Amino acid sequence: MTNYTAPLDEMNFLVNDVLGMANIAALPGYEECSTELIEAIYGEAGRYFSQVIAPTNQSADSEGCRVEDGAVVSAPSLDGIYKGFVEGGWPALTGDPQFDGQGMPHLVGVGVEEMCQSANLSFSLLPLLTKGVITALERFASDEQKAAYLPQLISGEWTGTMNLTESQAGSDLAAVRAKAVPVNDHFLISGQKIFITWGDHSYTDNIVHLVLARTPDAPEGVKGISLFIVPKFILDADGKPGKRNDVYPVSVEHKMGIHASPTCVLSFGDNEGAVGYLIGRENEGLSYMFAMMNHARLAVGLQGVAIAERAYQQAVSYARDRVQGNAPGQPERVAIIHHSEVRRMLMLMKSQTEAARILSYSAFAHWDFFSHSSDADTRAYHQRRIDILTPLVKALSTEVGNEVAYIGVQVHGGMGFIEETGAAQYMRDARILPIYEGTNGIQALDLIGRKLLRDQGAAASELLADLKQDLQCANDLGLEHLAQPALLSLDLCEQAIDFILEQARSDPHFIGAVAFDFLLLVSTSVAASLMVKSAIIAQQQLNASSIKAPFNKTKLATVQFYIENVLPRTETYYRSLKSGHVSTMAVDADAF
Repeated sequence: MTNYTAPLDEMNFLVNDVLGMANIAALPGYEECSTELIEAIYGEAGRYFSQVIAPTNQSADSEGCRVEDGAVVSAPSLDGIYKGFVEGGWPALTGDPQFDGQGMPHLVGVGVEEMCQSANLSFSLLPLLTKGVITALERFASDEQKAAYLPQLISGEWTGTMNLTESQAGSDLAAVRAKAVPVNDHFLISGQKIFITWGDHSYTDNIVHLVLARTPDAPEGVKGISLFIVPKFILDADGKPGKRNDVYPVSVEHKMGIHASPTCVLSFGDNEGAVGYLIGRENEGLSYMFAMMNHARLAVGLQGVAIAERAYQQAVSYARDRVQGNAPGQPERVAIIHHSEVRRMLMLMKSQTEAARILSYSAFAHWDFFSHSSDADTRAYHQRRIDILTPLVKALSTEVGNEVAYIGVQVHGGMGFIEETGAAQYMRDARILPIYEGTNGIQALDLIGRKLLRDQGAAASELLADLKQDLQCANDLGLEHLAQPALLSLDLCEQAIDFILEQARSDPHFIGAVAFDFLLLVSTSVAASLMVKSAIIAQQQLNASSIKAPFNKTKLATVQFYIENVLPRTETYYRSLKSGHVSTMAVDADAF
């Protein structure tokens, strides 16, 4: 398995040059963030994750984890790793300084998170879920709860999980049955939760579980769900972990991939009852949990970028070393990277990874403006943009992660099918990404049902108009061959929006039949437009200086490949959306 090297030039280019870190640094609380500081953080992160975390990826995957005596036994290769991760200050990088965080912008943190995920996807899930818990507590917990839990969660001293689904519920949270019975100042939680990522481990003194459950008089359905803090160890009078709470892992799932991440079945209240503390108001839990889930969906999209990057690096390394056959104009046998078919695959991997990256990073840039701007209208604008981008990031980036990992195996040929090369692990690990935190089909339904129809396409149209504005200067730089196809694709998106708004009530199956094609149409078009924006910046830098000429020339070629070889897929998505929905439900269920 090839070791991982962080794409620092690409990250710095996106953060500092394309996505406007200077504007983010002007926001209240971010004034100390500079280009030099970002490059220093990324440089140290690149060293740490490539040298310390990345070498554990394959061994931890083969070791896996298990439950013994009511506790998870983690992969031995990860012993001591999380402690060093916390001591390095990485979990606290973007944390609120009020609770001892470092207060760096989310757009800075996203690069560090990508490095962590590329280095070892299973390991990265541990801090990822904790960030989601932090988001929910920051928004909805009481001041006392924030003081009790946020400093340790932000520092990484404690970790967190979210406990939504149950065996009979799946994605249908209306079917949740876990119970919460009030007793004095707390509740006793009982029931089982499944698919709990890093639901138990021995790396920290405490684990903070956020749990959806029903109180005795709660109404049926999603309107009767409340959210509770259920710590692994109940805090004593000094706020330290004290008595062991009645929550234990029953088993860990035997999964296709991410073997070193314990995906637990957790049982609450098998003995005296698991002590839980209500967050906010009763029966409001689902809306609270969605704040956590939306952060997680962006983070999962980033995982797609990260696994694609590592699979790409692995494929490039193999293609450079593997000698086979001849190439035109070269009499000797050559490394396969000189074959045009292999080069086509590598360019598909490279260009799609970069497209997914700029799409993902852009969402986190909007998050910074939403969270730190002092202007209400500015915050509202960026909230709209986060809402519309979240399903795009989650879905496109995870689809890209799977496609790139799949192509990576193909680049290796027969050796890609052999586990020892490492290429197969990326493909196995990537497969969960379009599934968890809401399948990509759910993201598609969210995009139309909760986003497009809610405001009759206003936020989506606003996004498309802004992208068109960003591309206006392309012709002046001689980049019309890149901008024009992107603009035509944005036009298809506008036509699709009009069609959906016209047809949404004509057929009860219409939305479900067209949603996924619409999601891919819009997400690919938006990613392509952002890629052209990056090409504009690269061309401007080339015109001004030759200092970064090799990088900028490569960027221009990569964007051109994406526009010519990936963007045309949008025409197919559009055609399918316009006519393919008719046949989706044509075959009777009994005929399958």
